[in-house]
Amino acid sequence: MATRRIFLAGLAAATLPRASWADMGSPAFLAAAKSGESYALHGISLTGDLLFSVPLPSRGHAAAAHPLRAEAVAFARRPGVFALVFNCLDGQIAQTLTPPDGRQFNGHGAYSADGSVLMTSEVIADTSDGLVGLWETDTYRRIGEWRSGGIGPHDLKRMADGRIVVANGGIRTDPKDRTKLNLGQMRPSLTVLSILGEIEDQVFLPDLPQNSIRHLALAGDEIAFVMQWEGDPNIPVPQLGLWRPGSAPRLCPAAPKAAFAMKGYAGSVASGGGLLGVTSAPGGVVMLFTSEGVPVATHKRMDISGIASGPDGLVATDGLGGIWAVDAKGIALKARHPLAWDNHLVALA
Repeated sequence: MATRRIFLAGLAAATLPRASWADMGSPAFLAAAKSGESYALHGISLTGDLLFSVPLPSRGHAAAAHPLRAEAVAFARRPGVFALVFNCLDGQIAQTLTPPDGRQFNGHGAYSADGSVLMTSEVIADTSDGLVGLWETDTYRRIGEWRSGGIGPHDLKRMADGRIVVANGGIRTDPKDRTKLNLGQMRPSLTVLSILGEIEDQVFLPDLPQNSIRHLALAGDEIAFVMQWEGDPNIPVPQLGLWRPGSAPRLCPAAPKAAFAMKGYAGSVASGGGLLGVTSAPGGVVMLFTSEGVPVATHKRMDISGIASGPDGLVATDGLGGIWAVDAKGIALKARHPLAWDNHLVALA
């Protein structure tokens, strides 16, 4: 557990002048992708142009962008033992983060509002108990860790007031081969942590405990969360939920004719243009809902997975190199590259 003194020391860490995102052409998004047998993290403009690319040693997952500096962290596909901090101006690796012995990164992270602390989603390898690792960003020294309040945390987001919300998937896995060990006793949860790592609020899904909570989006004063169903595939269950801390979560079913369209698997979620977008690569669909969780449309696109909010609405990526503008009427191609985009498209603030 990080003490208040250690945490505030991280917040006060001095930083030298470094390149800003404006120096990089103000990219709008980050995304990992594969080209041939190589992997890289890419900076993407609003129009879908590639502004920079930095090599990755293996397949990536999500990324986190420093709020001020032209610096990004690329996370290994979970469970991972590396996270790479890049100077995006010259493509050089500024730091390589390795979790402490017995810990594994779990694919996601977020910076504090001033960029002085990086928070990483982690598990204790032997038990899958969840942690949030803390790293000051002057030298990326680890300064502590918090309990996530659940098993198998994946995504985490910094809320507007500085608190952190964590998606605990609820699945214990074998640290060597990711075999799922507790499908009959899952307890997925959402946890809100204070700026000092204390659990301030938490909810579980008692009616659908096999609906693993995976990814998050901030939607006004609510948190949108998406799930991956580990139960009977013949039972249609909602893959989207909404939660306002202090109240019970609300699950948002798809339209009846699209109840099985996602094949029980939601890959990413984003809020933008008054809509919530949820993707499913296995289902080959992006599903749109109102901000209240009412289904609006389902659009088909093979291997679509990444989705993020842009200034003009939602933008999505697919495994065939496409970058798409998404709205209730349909999807329109913005750009295509000879790449296989990975799971997530990360918007820069």
